[in-house]
Amino acid sequence: MAHNPAADDLLRGSVLQALAGNLKTASLDLRVGVLNGVVHLGGAAPSEALWRLAQAVAAEIPGVRGVVNRIEAPGAPSPSRVINIPLGEQGRNAP
Repeated sequence: MAHNPAADDLLRGSVLQALAGNLKTASLDLRVGVLNGVVHLGGAAPSEALWRLAQAVAAEIPGVRGVVNRIEAPGAPSPSRVINIPLGEQGRNAP
């Protein structure tokens, strides 16, 4: 897949807008990056519930291929270990 910076920038804007538009995630100080349709979240959240919500909000955006959640939160998995990229049947059967 060829890298498309313009598409990634549009996707990043959509994710930022969705996080800002959600009453529970709007006040979080999060960093958002996108590379090849994969959203990378960073920053801190005060709870695991908000950690999960931020990931879910990002994942719901059309065009998001996966979410790498490196947000630090009490009770959440280590930020360096959580990568959520659903591969589907095509990804599982790829050589």
